[in-house]
Amino acid sequence: MRRVCLVALALAGACSQASPHEPASAPAPVASPPVASQTVADAQPPAVVVDAAPPLAIVDAPIRWNAERERLTLAYRRRHVDPVAADVVITPRAIVLHHTGGGSAKATRTYFDNIRIEAERAQLAAAGAVNVSSHYLVDRDGTIYRLQPDTRFARHCIGLNHLAIGIENVGDGKRWPLTDAQVAANAALVRELAGRHEITHLLGHHEVMGFRSHAYFVEREPGYRNEKPDPGDAFMAQVRAKVADLELAGP
Repeated sequence: MRRVCLVALALAGACSQASPHEPASAPAPVASPPVASQTVADAQPPAVVVDAAPPLAIVDAPIRWNAERERLTLAYRRRHVDPVAADVVITPRAIVLHHTGGGSAKATRTYFDNIRIEAERAQLAAAGAVNVSSHYLVDRDGTIYRLQPDTRFARHCIGLNHLAIGIENVGDGKRWPLTDAQVAANAALVRELAGRHEITHLLGHHEVMGFRSHAYFVEREPGYRNEKPDPGDAFMAQVRAKVADLELAGP
């Protein structure tokens, strides 16, 4: 009996700290939070907002263009592509990558300023007086220079000038091997151009003569051909790997 009484007293003390003369207060009820009405649309996860990619950094560095250069360019186009051409405007469908054969972007840019090709380049000079050029020039650190509009006819590639954008890379594959920065810059530029124009093909200059059977290739003088080494298979493979999702055709 003594043990039962002790247990009863212990339980009474544990359950209440109130005065023996007052009942213990009942705990206040916890209010349930209001239930908001929810539609099916409200129940969906919020849309993820993806920031647009920043525009590609391109430095404008236009080469010299005047009435004489336009006249010589049109004469070249009529002779090699279309005898009734009325202007020097193109609709880009291909991109051709090159290397300059030298180590200086400034020297290449200065050379392209010349309106007429020099007599020492006998084969090219015999085929037309206008100097060679490209649309873009990529320096060894990956800086991209825009030299002229994408839609202007430029003499950079036999057979494809009438629809190809030319991209020159400073280097020669030997003394000045093309760099990883140039690979990345070329891939980014190709992606940018493919977003602006209906580009179907990406070629290296060295691949163009193997492209002669394609409808894109137009050269009215059968003997006017040349074999070029630039920019080489390794460089093209690296650039193509970075833009594989664009599904641009090759040679």
